[in-house]
Formats: sequence, C-alpha cells, structure tokens
Amino acid sequence: MQNNYLDSVKKQFLFNKNLGDKSFDQIPEEGIHWQYNEASNSIAIIVKHMAGNMLSRWTNFLTEDGEKEWRKRDEEFEDTYSSKEEMLADWEKGWNCLFDGLNSLKPEDLEAIIYIRNEGHTVIEAINRQLSHYSYHTGQIVYIARMISSDEWQSLSIPKGTSKEYNKEKFGEEKGRRHYTDEYLPSKED
Repeated sequence: MQNNYLDSVKKQFLFNKNLGDKSFDQIPEEGIHWQYNEASNSIAIIVKHMAGNMLSRWTNFLTEDGEKEWRKRDEEFEDTYSSKEEMLADWEKGWNCLFDGLNSLKPEDLEAIIYIRNEGHTVIEAINRQLSHYSYHTGQIVYIARMISSDEWQSLSIPKGTSKEYNKEKFGEEKGRRHYTDEYLPSKED
C-alpha cells in the first residue's frame, strides 16, 4: 500500500508540474508579470512563492523543520524575475528539490513525524499538505495563463464541447487499473 501511495503522489505532483509547464509554453515572456490588479499575484510571483516553499519544505525533509530559518517568505511575493528563463530556472529548482525528497523516502518513513513551524505531521500528512498547496497555486497559474492567452489557449484537459466524445472513447476501452494522470503526462519514451 505504501509504495502505491508514494507512486500515486509522485504522479500527482508531476501532473501539477506538467500543468504549469504547459501553461508557461502558452504565454509570452511579458505574460509572467501580468496581474489582474495590484492586489493579485502574477504568474512570476506564484512561481517564486512555490519555489521558495518547495525548497524550504523539501530540503532535509525528514530531519529539519519544513519552515527554514533562511526562507524569506514575504520576499516571495515581490516580482523580481527579469525573464521567463530566470523564473523557469527557479521553478525547476523547486520541483527538483521536491522530487529528490520524495524519491529518498522509503515506505517505513511514511508514519514518521516531521515538523512544519513546530506543528507535527506524519510524512503522509505533510505530503498531502504540500500536494494540496501546490495544486491550489498551479490552478492559479493555469487560470492566469488562460486569461493571458485568451482565444489562443490550448486546453490542458478535456476541451469544452468534447465530453461526450471523450467519455465514449474512455468507455470503449477495456476496464483496467490506471492512474488518472497517465494520459496527461509525457511517456517515459518522450
């Protein structure tokens, strides 16, 4: 069961990363800084926050508090990226830290207690907390990218008006155990 859990969450995190990657591909360089209004966050700010959170939470995941002393969370909400390339480098750095942390886990680690701001979590609870947090922000990235791209947007899931065809195709397949993210993620051959 524990190996299934770890495999599943890795796919779900990868699915979220992939949604962000495909959204970035659809926006122009200047799109990373677009804000609906002064109180809202740009894609650049959301990425900066996510990367900062990932580096803090996943560095020495099992042995140190997830809120590192070196983290400057308030600064994550300042848009300081000079280019999309710089933003993407931080995005990759954060995700690499996360996957390094996840890949280092053994099934017997899942019930261990770790801390985030001195609040104890089982490893499973901490993983679920981060999965929820990153999904929330990835959804924001996708939504903002969709607004920026407008009519040029390429759907990242089932496009509007195609649900019947999609369901027909799915129900035409043989029943089998699959992960819902498999059709959205790059294959290992890619």
